[in-house]
Amino acid sequence: MQHLSDTDLAATASAAGDDKAFAILVKRHQGRLRAFLRRLGANASLADDIAQDAFLKAYAAISSFRGGGSFRSWLCAIAYREFLQARRKAGAAARIEDALKAETDGTHSSDTAQAAGLSLDLRKALARLEEKERAALILCDAMGLSHSEAATALAAPLGSIKTYIARAREKMRAALAPAGDMQAPPLSEPQKDGITHAG
Repeated sequence: MQHLSDTDLAATASAAGDDKAFAILVKRHQGRLRAFLRRLGANASLADDIAQDAFLKAYAAISSFRGGGSFRSWLCAIAYREFLQARRKAGAAARIEDALKAETDGTHSSDTAQAAGLSLDLRKALARLEEKERAALILCDAMGLSHSEAATALAAPLGSIKTYIARAREKMRAALAPAGDMQAPPLSEPQKDGITHAG
């Protein structure tokens, strides 16, 4: 079953109620999903909580996944909605605000900083982006989603996604590039959670 595509595994989990098929999907995507949430601003503990909730909701709604887009973009859409909902809750919102402040101040805890796999300057620059800009940039540049998939995940028009990414890249260049050098560094660096730069 390990060789099956995400779409086939989702279909198996939906049609046969196969927990093993869904477990493989969780194993394939949990590292990247948690990294996505950490880069949005959630600390490691909150990212784990939101990712778990997202997988539970994905399992409950697996029959609604039709395979028209990638399973990853569908899952990211669920996780992003969970992230926004968590921000609206007072306790969770405070934890996210503290995490983002720590990113900007450079006082982020070492375990979360290492888990995010990002340089200090890169984390600071990401934390200063507007929320939609940061999410679009991470989805496309760090997670390798297409603009169309990112539009689905963020429930935003394709044109808006392109605008978010263009703005985010420009801001990142301004924040990170040495004088006279407009080449922004990649969002992802070699790390254990398997995220690779989309190129």
